[in-house]
Amino acid sequence: MSEPTPEQVAQFIAAGLPCEHLEIEGDGRHFFATIVSAAFDGLPRVRRHQQVYAALGDRMREQVHALSMKTLTPAEWAAARAAPGGPHAG
Repeated sequence: MSEPTPEQVAQFIAAGLPCEHLEIEGDGRHFFATIVSAAFDGLPRVRRHQQVYAALGDRMREQVHALSMKTLTPAEWAAARAAPGGPHAG
């Protein structure tokens, strides 16, 4: 099975999880994701990550070998962007 691109990983996640912001960086085997979703409201980090893994399904085992992620609610994302040195609008 071929290694996915960051764009493909973003498509996989977006197909299974409503995202307000989704940014993926990676080299085909190792990826870092910033995921902003209202679905994360009220959930601890572990449950947020489980939702992302569920969206990836079998691809997590078969194609994506390593995924580090930052999972934020829209309010957390807005606060991070407003903070000095926070992520830029994108």
